[in-house]
Amino acid sequence: MSLYNDNPTLDNLAKTIDQSKQGEVLVMDKKSGYEKHFYIESYGCQMNFSDSEIVASILAKEGYGSTRNMEEADLILINTCSIREKAELTVRKRLRVFDKIKQNRKGTLVGVLGCMAERLKAKLLEEEKLVDLVVGPDAYRDLPNLINAADDGEKGVNVFLSREETYADISPLRLGTNGITAFISIMRGCDNMCSFCVVPFTRGRERSRNAFTIVSEARDLFEKGYREVTLLGQNVDSYKWENPETKEKVNFAQLMEMVAHVDPLLRIRFSTSHPKDITSDVLYTMKKYDNICNYIHLPVQSGNSRILKLMNRTYDREWYMKKIDEIYSIIPDCAISSDMIAGFCTETEEEHQDTLSIMKYAKYSMSYMFYYSEREGTLAHRKYEDDIPLEVKKKRLSEIIELQNQISKEVNTKDIGKTFKVLIEGTSKRSDQDFKGRNSQNKMVIFPVKEGLKAGDYVLVNITEANSATLKGNIVE
Repeated sequence: MSLYNDNPTLDNLAKTIDQSKQGEVLVMDKKSGYEKHFYIESYGCQMNFSDSEIVASILAKEGYGSTRNMEEADLILINTCSIREKAELTVRKRLRVFDKIKQNRKGTLVGVLGCMAERLKAKLLEEEKLVDLVVGPDAYRDLPNLINAADDGEKGVNVFLSREETYADISPLRLGTNGITAFISIMRGCDNMCSFCVVPFTRGRERSRNAFTIVSEARDLFEKGYREVTLLGQNVDSYKWENPETKEKVNFAQLMEMVAHVDPLLRIRFSTSHPKDITSDVLYTMKKYDNICNYIHLPVQSGNSRILKLMNRTYDREWYMKKIDEIYSIIPDCAISSDMIAGFCTETEEEHQDTLSIMKYAKYSMSYMFYYSEREGTLAHRKYEDDIPLEVKKKRLSEIIELQNQISKEVNTKDIGKTFKVLIEGTSKRSDQDFKGRNSQNKMVIFPVKEGLKAGDYVLVNITEANSATLKGNIVE
């Protein structure tokens, strides 16, 4: 699992990642005519943010409009993450805030959605008594019934994990969007039993969505003005769907090709890849289509073979390095990012150095970096002792972050003088005199506003400056 938005450590880590903010409030403009309103916050991975858009669509059909003001909401929801302890602590604090609002506004319901709902349903309902609804990631269709039960004074609970649910027939209600980029969920769950990860226990087994509904959603987004979609899953490369009528099977490389055919102006990204599953077919498909971005998130987690075995990652250091070689061989200008965990059980200083060295070898453009946080119920929790002192974990993480900042700056500096095709996403946060957008390698590019251009347009930008997080340049004809 990757694309984590929560971070337990250093402030300067924010400089090396580019991701939605933890606890982002997902809203659209409040529509008139709704008698009831919901307020939702999302934490954790991008799958949670995508799920919140599915929830919004279900609630809209039940007559709920969205609101930015939690104090006027009839229904307050928090979509949760269990991947790290800090995320759970943050959610508990937010629930106490919501509880005060609930006491002041009779009739307001508070619900917990997602992974934390499945893990901690008993504590949330019985011990802390802060919520009225507890809804797991596969039970969102049941929300109307659960809300009705809660209105009648009962506790609305459904944390059943499904082997079939993909929400393929639900059109997500795009919330908090720039109208240019969007996520499309292509599969749910995970069959990889990485020893540190709780996702298989909170999101269930892998199941892939109907390929034609994915293409249809991509086409609909393009027709509405979106110009970039990210195909989303815990492990997208293991996508596999069989047409029940023709028995024809579709793998991830074939799915990407189908989406790429929607329109040449629609960019395609994907996340996340498990190293063991990303195939040569995927890489050659990326090379074949200009609108499939040259960027791969390929979590390594550790650079040491013994630790990787303890993590149950199913590859070793040498195998991963060969995969990096293959990617750069087929797609020389590909950018690769990663996940790293510092201080996993029994990790020695020498093994930590292996992680630093593999970072240098892979030349990651950026990374998501954490120290190990033991999660109850995981294989590591049952089998290994969390024996690395916190101060050692933090020290090792600090070294990983410092090195990644250095590598990112070096990689970005090599882009000075190059010209990239950039999709304008809007104006820069720092100045409305600058546009912001991303190139194919998923690097943020800042450049002066030019009259006649707008979000959704493609431009060529020559790079003149670079730091560890951003490229700067000027539009060229």
